[in-house]
Amino acid sequence: MTLQRRDQSDTIEIWDDVVRIRDLILAIIINSLTTLGGYFAAPDDPPMPLLFGLIGAVTGFILSSFIIKPKRTFEENESER
Repeated sequence: MTLQRRDQSDTIEIWDDVVRIRDLILAIIINSLTTLGGYFAAPDDPPMPLLFGLIGAVTGFILSSFIIKPKRTFEENESER
């Protein structure tokens, strides 16, 4: 299986993967807003801000995965073993 990546000038490499800068910034903004929103919306009891912040982080991850689509395509090649 080979991996094809689009050659774009607006990409950077993070952890051996190429991402578009616009998508990275959008994901950071979405996750920051949902995490901080959950944290500040939580009741003032000690474990609740942490729990609401974690729920906000998971929600932000899910939203980001629906909004930002992968840019990679995989092609399977027959190879000899």
